[in-house]
Amino acid sequence: MPRQPRLLLSQSYYHIMTRGNNKNIVFKCDADYQYYLSLILRYKAEHSFELYHYCLMSNHTHFLVKTKKAKNFSVFMKKINLAYFHHYRQEYGWIGHFWQGRYKSKPVGRDEYFIEAGKYIELNPVRKGIVNNPDNYPYSSYRYYAYGDNNQLITEDVFYCEMGKSNKDCQEKYKELIVSEIMISNYKKTVWGTPKECYKESQKIKRYLK
Repeated sequence: MPRQPRLLLSQSYYHIMTRGNNKNIVFKCDADYQYYLSLILRYKAEHSFELYHYCLMSNHTHFLVKTKKAKNFSVFMKKINLAYFHHYRQEYGWIGHFWQGRYKSKPVGRDEYFIEAGKYIELNPVRKGIVNNPDNYPYSSYRYYAYGDNNQLITEDVFYCEMGKSNKDCQEKYKELIVSEIMISNYKKTVWGTPKECYKESQKIKRYLK
């Protein structure tokens, strides 16, 4: 049976994720990341959507977007993923499935959770142990919000703009949010260990309290 079309609503906000087939690496070097980012910039101009936060990991991508016209965004995802597949095949001689099915989409409320979703996306490299601080990861929107680095891909997060009276104030408060998130995560690891170990400990506590 043919797959049902992915249901996205216009004028809505989504956390979008695309993963390499079987979690295979899709970005092998800086040139790959830069090419993918250039595709976003090229096709974003043709299709009606806004990109607020993003992060490219070695085997998957994260976007936080607003779909002005849902159909246009779906076409954008098809174009960018197909164009990047052709690049990868030409560079590395790839044969077979490249992306793991269609992109995944999760609705995001336009409330205080929106900035939380952005933080989650930009902290991916820290959670995976690639860097200790998102400052040092060049393939995300973090430095735009934390330092005001030029980034033509980004539409500024409205909740971010409300964090301070000036750009510098917003940047400092955003960095404080990120640092506090990292500190909390590090504390949990110190006390309970890895996320899997944390889950096991939480289950023990629940059983004890019953």
